Amino acid sequence: MKLSGHERRHHRGPARVFEGEEQAMAAVTSGGINPGDVVVIRNEGPAGGPGMREMLAVTAAIVGEGLGDSVALLTDGRFSGATRGFMAGHIAPEAVHKGPIAAVREGDTITIDVDNRRIDLDVPDTEIEQRLADYEPPELETRGVLGKYAKLVSSASEGAITHPGQPVRVPQ
Repeated sequence: MKLSGHERRHHRGPARVFEGEEQAMAAVTSGGINPGDVVVIRNEGPAGGPGMREMLAVTAAIVGEGLGDSVALLTDGRFSGATRGFMAGHIAPEAVHKGPIAAVREGDTITIDVDNRRIDLDVPDTEIEQRLADYEPPELETRGVLGKYAKLVSSASEGAITHPGQPVRVPQ
């Protein structure tokens, strides 16, 4: 959770769900995001991106539209040190691996409670399970170095590395 440039510790609002940074950016810059919304950008995680692009442009656009103090953002992607606002990144497992972010639908109520270290989707557990079973993620990159990375990369919660569980060799 990144808390920068504001004092908020709690946010509750309707989900605005986007299957990537470009869709989210188009909505923000066209006036499609409202105060109180929770912008959800999925399929930007280590495998889905592939490579975890940073969401700085979207967060900057949210602030530029005057929504920085009233909108939250969740993503399986990442943020840079320059990001401002009420943002949670590195949501894991990511959407392409049917992590919880894949169950979110447009209009669902999401509550982010920093003090209690919780992000809650106001949907019954049985429905979340069904949504995850039904979720069809976009196809992963399969060619070249990005294809290899998407196939081998671990979760962001494990460092988004391509050799999970193996010791990291540091050159001497």
